[in-house]
Amino acid sequence: MDAYRYREWSRLIGTPVEVRKDFELVRAGVVDDAMQDSSALWLAADSSGGRALFAAAEGYEVWIRPQELGGKLCYKMAAALAPSPVQAGGKGGMSRV
Repeated sequence: MDAYRYREWSRLIGTPVEVRKDFELVRAGVVDDAMQDSSALWLAADSSGGRALFAAAEGYEVWIRPQELGGKLCYKMAAALAPSPVQAGGKGGMSRV
């Protein structure tokens, strides 16, 4: 699958990403931490460099490349992104309009 820009950086902790600026790859790595408002993130230290901070205000963009996961993680990740019954409009039941 093709990589695409992802704006909610705070949801990417533990995820492999590409950091780009002006459409050029700056660094690839795993997100170590991110600001709750997605204004900045830290890539974990690895063989290409130490822990690094990237800020959206400085023009950095984060791109992800979806990958198929094996085993039970596929279900857990999909379930984690599904709206809870309360968010969906009720306490476990169907909402009436």
